[in-house]
Amino acid sequence: MTTVIFSHGQESGPWGSKIRAMAELVTGLGCKADSIDYRGIADPAERVQKLLDDCRGRDDALILVGSSMGGHVATAAAESLRAAGLFVLAPAYYMQGYEELTPKPPKLPICIVHGWHDQIVPVENSIRFARSCAATLHLVDGDHRLTDNIDEIKYYLKRFIEQLQQ
Repeated sequence: MTTVIFSHGQESGPWGSKIRAMAELVTGLGCKADSIDYRGIADPAERVQKLLDDCRGRDDALILVGSSMGGHVATAAAESLRAAGLFVLAPAYYMQGYEELTPKPPKLPICIVHGWHDQIVPVENSIRFARSCAATLHLVDGDHRLTDNIDEIKYYLKRFIEQLQQ
């Protein structure tokens, strides 16, 4: 069985509209879905530890999905969790003043979706990260929240999971 673990962004919650839509999709594909609650935890390192702790002892194949800071957190934990894949939305990579905190790309399939009009995390950051590890990168006509792009996100997530399960 495959479990998809969602990591939300800094100012959202574990079951926001994007995560609910993606969770519905992945359960329809036969995967389990879980979302970690990071509310009240501002430090990215503490969030990474929470993800590691919450996933300890899971025997399923894990696909990590993260948005913004959740993308950073999922990326940082991916190799330790032996994740099968990493799917991130507008991940908080190379943030000004915190560039050195960007995790090294894990050696596993990575798919990034980023909005061209993101005013929070520059799209160039995802281009730079994707180039460094040959990740799949989808640039969409959206902003940081990507709420208007949920259908595209679901399409890319479905393809990503199906490719991992081949």
